[in-house]
Amino acid sequence: MRSHPRSRALTAAACALTVTVAGCSGTAKSDAEADAKDTARNAETDPDTPLKKGLKLAFLPKQINNPYMTVVDKGGIEAAEEFGGEGKEVGPSDAKASSQVSYINTLTRQRQDAILLAANDPDAVCGPLKAAMKQDVKIVTYDSDAGEDCRHLFINQAGSEDIGRGLIKDMAEQLNYRGDIAILSATRNATNQNTWIKIMKDELSKPEYQDMRLVKTAYGDDVDQKSFQETQGLLTAYPDLKGIISPTTVGLAAAARYVSGSKYKGKVTLGGLGTPNQMREYIKNGTLEQFSLWDASKLGYLGAYAAAALSSGQITGKEGEKFTAGKLGEYTIGKDGEVVLGPPTVFDSGNIDDFDF
Repeated sequence: MRSHPRSRALTAAACALTVTVAGCSGTAKSDAEADAKDTARNAETDPDTPLKKGLKLAFLPKQINNPYMTVVDKGGIEAAEEFGGEGKEVGPSDAKASSQVSYINTLTRQRQDAILLAANDPDAVCGPLKAAMKQDVKIVTYDSDAGEDCRHLFINQAGSEDIGRGLIKDMAEQLNYRGDIAILSATRNATNQNTWIKIMKDELSKPEYQDMRLVKTAYGDDVDQKSFQETQGLLTAYPDLKGIISPTTVGLAAAARYVSGSKYKGKVTLGGLGTPNQMREYIKNGTLEQFSLWDASKLGYLGAYAAAALSSGQITGKEGEKFTAGKLGEYTIGKDGEVVLGPPTVFDSGNIDDFDF
C-alpha cells in the first residue's frame, strides 16, 4: 500500500481520421479543412489581450448525471464565472455514440462562443464539430478527444501512456505479478478508454507479466447497473479471476459495490479510476486498496480558461503557445493541440480523507 501520490509523465494520444473527397471538384475536403485550420492557427495572436467578458461556454459531457462529469463541468462553470463568462452543462442521459450530435448542432445554432466536449465517439461527432468551427465556434475537447481536425484544443487529464501502463503496474504489484485479470470499460467507442486499453495490453505483453493474463474486456457503457451486472458476469464466468481494472469512475464504483457485498471481497483485487467521494467507503471497508485519478474539477477549470483564451484571441491552438488558466497558472500547448492538466494521484487509506470531490 502506498500513502503518497505518484506522478506520471505526460504524453499525447491522437485518433486517425478518414479523408473524404468533395463531389464535383475532386478536391479533398480534408486538405481544404487542414489549410483553413493552419491559416487560423497562423493568425496573429496577442497573449496580453484580456479575456472577453460575457463569453458563452457550453459543456457537453459524455452523459448527464455521471458523477465524474458533473464535477468536471462544475469546475468549468465556476471558472467561467471568474472571468465574467457564462457556462452551462447540457447533454444526453446516455453515452451512446450518436447521442451528442444533436446537442452540438443546437449549441452551434445558439452561437455559443465555445463548446467543450468529452467525446463518446470521435467519428460520430467530427462532422458536426467541423461545421461548428466554420461558424467560428471554438471547440475544446476534454477527457476524451475527438481528433485533431475536429477541435482546436484537447485538454488531457494526464498522459495516456502513463495512465494505461500505471493501471497495469498498480494491479501487478498487488497481485505479485500473477493471475488472470479483466477490464471493465465504459463504451466500446470511447476514445480515452480505447487508448488506455490498447496501452494496457501492450504493457501486459512485457516479459515481467508472463504470469498474468487478460481474459476479457467487458463494457458497462458508463451505466451503473450494467457495470454492476458486468462485474457479476465476469466473476461468474471466470472463477479464478484475481483482478478487475476499471478505467472509468462509473465502472469502478459499481464493481466495488458488487464485490463489497459478495464472497469475492478480499479475494479479488480491484483497481482503476475513481473519485474519492465515490470510493471512500470501499477503501475504508477493505474492498480495494487503491485507485487513481486527477482533480476532476481542475480539468473543467482548465478547459474553461483554454476556451476563453481561444475565444479572446490570446491563442489559436498552435503548438508552443501559452496561456494563463487562472489559479492553475500558465500552460503551454503541446503537439497536436494537446494541453495536459498534470499527473494523477494514487488514492489509498493514507490520503483519501485529504480530498473532497
